[in-house]
Amino acid sequence: MNAKLSTKVALILCLTIAGGWLGAGDALAADPVRIDGAGASFPYPIYARWADEYHKQTGVQLNYQSIGSGGGIQQIKAKTVDFGASDAPLKKEELDQAGLVQWPMIMGGVVVVVNLPGIGANQLQLDGATLADIFLGKIKKWNDPAIANLNPGQKLPALPISVVHRADGSGTTWLFTNYLDKVSADWRAKVGCNKEVSWPVGMGGKGNEGVTAYTQKVKGGIGYVEYAYAVQNKLATAKLKNRAGVFVSPTMEAFQEASASADWQNAPGFYMVLTDQPGEKSWPITGASFILMHREQANAAKAREVLKFFDWCFANGEAAAKKLDYVPMPKSVSELVRTMWRADVRASGTPVFN
Repeated sequence: MNAKLSTKVALILCLTIAGGWLGAGDALAADPVRIDGAGASFPYPIYARWADEYHKQTGVQLNYQSIGSGGGIQQIKAKTVDFGASDAPLKKEELDQAGLVQWPMIMGGVVVVVNLPGIGANQLQLDGATLADIFLGKIKKWNDPAIANLNPGQKLPALPISVVHRADGSGTTWLFTNYLDKVSADWRAKVGCNKEVSWPVGMGGKGNEGVTAYTQKVKGGIGYVEYAYAVQNKLATAKLKNRAGVFVSPTMEAFQEASASADWQNAPGFYMVLTDQPGEKSWPITGASFILMHREQANAAKAREVLKFFDWCFANGEAAAKKLDYVPMPKSVSELVRTMWRADVRASGTPVFN
């Protein structure tokens, strides 16, 4: 799997490589097991890496459509996929209504990316209120005093600010707007927090891939993407001022710090929001990405294959996750998830995971 991400505006990932195409044995190619999923683009890089390695080891194919969290939730509710993926967790009431279970699979950070001549990675500093005002369209130029005051000694260009946001229903947007909703009363009053919002300004890109592509192309651009997209596409990230008043750079350690106080054991339906967490080293826009499945499964064998894949990811995927700057779920959390699978995911009343 090529580590460099595609930056096409409309990307659909299909890891449906038949065993025979990879030169595997005839038995593998004859009757491959295929798992279908859809949803968040936030975890796409690590799901792609895990799926590639799992296919090599087992012959099982993963067809995952990176269409955004909103689409993933719609598809799993419509039972057109085996699992959905969302960075915006569903509350227990909604899970129960739809007959779904949910669990966290990976954690990471949403980062602010900019395309400014002469400004490299983590050379620009922003706080939450200023970031909100940029995305509200109140701050229109990069050398505005509100930005300059946060960046003493930094030569800021007199370029117009070009806001880039998501055009689709997105868990990345949910995390980003959840943070802005917490730190800016003006944002809360005018826009709020959701997977899709009425953006006051800017252009829309489909998926993290689309926001990455537009930000790369537009001088003066500013957008928000999952950290792996910024790293692999060499986009300049901005430092953000966290709840402790410290300007921090996005790193795996900063994401871990933000997730340190999470009490997963007492979170109904594993609902957990990790934005604007305490800690001097905490990254303020940290979040988990969640998997959704139906409690009652029509096909026990297929459901078992889905859970076997995610069980393998928990057990064997930590090194790959860290390499892509995601935070693996702690072993204590993966054990909580396995316990939930055994209790709640059933076919004709019988547990599908042992």
